[in-house]
Amino acid sequence: MSDSNATEFTNPSTFILLGIPGLERAHIWISIPFCTMYTIAILGNFTILFIVKLEPSLHGPMYYFLCMLAVSDLVLSTSILPKTLSIFWFNSREIDFSACLTQMYFIHCFLAMESGIFVAMAYDRYVAICDPLRYSTILTNPMVAKISLAVVLRGCMLLLPAPFLARFLPYCRTNIIPHTHCEHMAVVKLACADIHVTSYYGLSVLFFVTGLDVLFITVSYSQILRAVFNLPMKDTRLKTFATCSSHLCAILAFYIPALFSFLTQRFGQNVSLYFHVLMANMYILVPPMLNPIIYGVRTRQIWDRLLLFFSHKGT
Repeated sequence: MSDSNATEFTNPSTFILLGIPGLERAHIWISIPFCTMYTIAILGNFTILFIVKLEPSLHGPMYYFLCMLAVSDLVLSTSILPKTLSIFWFNSREIDFSACLTQMYFIHCFLAMESGIFVAMAYDRYVAICDPLRYSTILTNPMVAKISLAVVLRGCMLLLPAPFLARFLPYCRTNIIPHTHCEHMAVVKLACADIHVTSYYGLSVLFFVTGLDVLFITVSYSQILRAVFNLPMKDTRLKTFATCSSHLCAILAFYIPALFSFLTQRFGQNVSLYFHVLMANMYILVPPMLNPIIYGVRTRQIWDRLLLFFSHKGT
């Protein structure tokens, strides 16, 4: 009997997603803020893309990177929310094994891309503030294209082993995932084999991608702050720092919950499972919702173009 059960789950055809363990009775209520955040993310990021495409004056490096961020946010939120809401609303818990691995890849691939986009945006602000006279000669369209390609390729290649490592693990315990989506560690913990290689790979990618990116962003903004504080006029200092505040808000909204979730997933054995799952959803849902709000409100060119568009629609 045990042999047949082991054979049944060695290569499972489907996984079962439980949603948020311990909060099953509250799924309907939890779906309301989740759906609201997803709706805001979709509308906000499509608005950013629409405005940048519509306004020729926004066709510059900073806004190209902002469009990349909007696309990344759309893919990230869409990779988990439709399935999560189907669990909450229709109790549709099954997910195909291949679809689960595909979802896993897209989530972590685009998280790595988003981190790289923040580095590119930090570099853009560094050049604009610390070397403004050479901005147009350094960040040319070909250079922006090369940076964008490097960001995409890094995310795609570094995370490519993840689904393959998970696919070749034997799953002879259970096919039930106590999560709303196919998070990497939530899946591989179901394996009945040694997962040290997979776990070390995940940690290596985490520290290689996030660690280096945070270091680069910190260095960039330390140089920016030094340049800002060396400006002679107070009004100029405030205006220059205001141009960076939206980037800092978006960076904090992305890295703080993401790092907290990654580390508690691996080392927080005493943290409740439902809290793990909620935090894993928050770091994927909150930044895509906040980014268009932050950049729409704090970036005057986008805000002005949006107001102009609606004023024309009204007349």
